[in-house]
Amino acid sequence: MRGLAVLVFLAAAHAAVADPSFKDRAAALPARVVYAGEWEHFVGGGVAILDCNADARPDLFVAGGTAPAALLVNTTLDKGDITFAAADLAPITDVTGAYPLDINGDGLLDLAVLRVGPDVFLQGEPDCKFHDATAEWGLQTGDQWSTAFTATWEAGQNWPTLAIGHYVDRSRADGPFEACDINSLFRPQAGGYGAAETLSPGFCALSMLFSDWKRSGTPDLRISNDRHYYVRGGYEEMWHLNPLVPYAQADWPRFSLWGMGIASRDITGDGLPEVMMTSMGDQLLQFNTGAGFENAPFSLGTYAHQPYSGDDGRPSTGWHAEFGDVDNDGRDDLFIAKGNVDQMPSNAMHDPNNLLMQGADGVFVEKGGVAGIGTTMRSRGAGLVDLNADGLLDIVVVNRRAPMEIWQNTTADTGHWLGVSLKGKDNTQAVGAWIELRVGGRVQSREMTVGGGHASGQAGPQHFGLGVNDSAELRVIWPDGTAGDWTTVTADQVVTLSP
Repeated sequence: MRGLAVLVFLAAAHAAVADPSFKDRAAALPARVVYAGEWEHFVGGGVAILDCNADARPDLFVAGGTAPAALLVNTTLDKGDITFAAADLAPITDVTGAYPLDINGDGLLDLAVLRVGPDVFLQGEPDCKFHDATAEWGLQTGDQWSTAFTATWEAGQNWPTLAIGHYVDRSRADGPFEACDINSLFRPQAGGYGAAETLSPGFCALSMLFSDWKRSGTPDLRISNDRHYYVRGGYEEMWHLNPLVPYAQADWPRFSLWGMGIASRDITGDGLPEVMMTSMGDQLLQFNTGAGFENAPFSLGTYAHQPYSGDDGRPSTGWHAEFGDVDNDGRDDLFIAKGNVDQMPSNAMHDPNNLLMQGADGVFVEKGGVAGIGTTMRSRGAGLVDLNADGLLDIVVVNRRAPMEIWQNTTADTGHWLGVSLKGKDNTQAVGAWIELRVGGRVQSREMTVGGGHASGQAGPQHFGLGVNDSAELRVIWPDGTAGDWTTVTADQVVTLSP
């Protein structure tokens, strides 16, 4: 297997570090935060992670389902125990998830808020204030069940193209089986948006991601679908953006899984992003060949197909997946939020969240139990993010009908790290750019994207582990294809780069 051989080669020179460990900080939340609701909130339960008051501390917008969404402002001191305070937010119910991005290019992060019902787009203001700009921006959202989102900037556009994935058609009295809704694509026009283009047929989308997976300079749209409700005839999708047409079967062989979430990251060091898809059963990692994708071998340790604790041997149910270097050893690890849909008897009821640590041989090893984060609630959305500015990625988890979790990373003997923040002009987050970081004889490549996960996204510095290296070389290939010069940067800081 090509991908495994590359992983082993690249990882061989890195020394092992201590097992990961985390401290439960959920008690530091100002109130109990729960994703509530029944049938129409079996899926969703996301969190948007963003700095909404410019204090370099990530804040949280959390979906509440039938309860109001919560806005939690990070009040943590440098390298201290994580704390949050509640912020004022006009009540928004029936929220399934949210994604932060700067839609209107004013330098303040906005929120694409997915709902059971009309979606809402909140324009960001200073000091974590927001107002509803859905109508102002011409976004015509209907009474649909939204469960997936992604965005990209097309060439020559100052505003992003937005894709929204819808689940079961709420208007179909004969549903839910074989009643998947179509999906929507909004392109910008004159400082706003026109009517949506349709992505049809739809197969109950639960995750979407615009990605330039071929490194051709043109992003494509990947959609992961829940085969439970499309029953038959559906499949995972890849769409060309312009013109808006699905890939021909000859170029994108069809396959189906109970798709819940998408995570994308170059973990082989060849500059092309791999893709991780969560599911009911196998969690499927695929290596990017440049012409398509091939399944990772089972021996790589990423399938996480059954609970690793307890005596329930039924298949797992994966939701949000996210790559991140938890111990800063220069190798990306993988977190997967798990949990039964509700009372589905075919799948495990007590399904611990995964923390798969990548070893020096390139193989991923389960450490969720050792780290203390292997809870067995019905987890949904999540995020890996440094909440207390200590250079270590912490974990945020949203649970269905159970309290939200905050896990502070207390791993000992970790490596050096680097945070990289990009500042563009109209596309202020430089979505579509590639960060390339050269250290220890290898290059880590990172695409700036909006989307993926399960109803959860984040905006902020990209985190890189550097291992024993106290400096690295860094360059950015900007969305217009312009490549910056390689620059040497010192470790253990956040650097900001502009074109």
